[in-house]
Amino acid sequence: MKEKRSTANVRAAAGDIAGRVQRAEWERVSKDMNQSGWSLLPAMLKDEECDALAGLYVEPEGFRSHIAMAHHGFGRGEYKYFSYPLPDIVADLRTALYPKLVPIANLWNERMATNVRFPESHAAFIERCHAAGQIRPTPLLLQYGPEDYNCLHQDLYGAQVFPMQVVFLLSEPEKDFTGGEFILTEQRPRMQSKAEVVPLRRGDAAVFAVHHRPHQGARGYYRVNLRHGVSKLRSGHRHTMGILFHDAA
Repeated sequence: MKEKRSTANVRAAAGDIAGRVQRAEWERVSKDMNQSGWSLLPAMLKDEECDALAGLYVEPEGFRSHIAMAHHGFGRGEYKYFSYPLPDIVADLRTALYPKLVPIANLWNERMATNVRFPESHAAFIERCHAAGQIRPTPLLLQYGPEDYNCLHQDLYGAQVFPMQVVFLLSEPEKDFTGGEFILTEQRPRMQSKAEVVPLRRGDAAVFAVHHRPHQGARGYYRVNLRHGVSKLRSGHRHTMGILFHDAA
């Protein structure tokens, strides 16, 4: 199913977004993902785009649901899932990033002895999701205030799961907020969990594993489990945008 494009006031030329994605250091990203399950994409969004995306949070339309984390035991803070049609820049990022990540995703599944392989285009993968009954869009905006945090979790919404997702920081650390670090944890079998703080600045993006990734051991590859979250904000307000490539049931 082809994604429709929104008339929302968050715009960037599709070619500009595609160019930024194309210019990213994908060889380094692939190496990072295979070694640690995450990688940084610096300066993916411009300041005015960060402002415009964060500003959408107060708009009454354009979202399919609003979640208060405390009501569900997820932490403190809130988020909103976009509805279709997505804002142009969100749809363009989703479309441009996906094919760059497909080779990594297919390699991971091969190494983990999983038969699933992902198509080259995001539109083809969305068709697969919708055929499986996963028809609700998953890109979202998140908003945090003082004392807010996000518990460690995984974003799984159905049987069809693309194994990587991307988060974009829309606020500037130490200026708009303090605290609120993006955290990843990795759990290997029979070992203690390892935590890592991802050093995001405003406009940066981080690619990271949704659920698990392959890790090479002495007897071949095995799965390691990853979770992500946000530490407690000490002051200010923090906005982020998340892009998942699968839709939800």
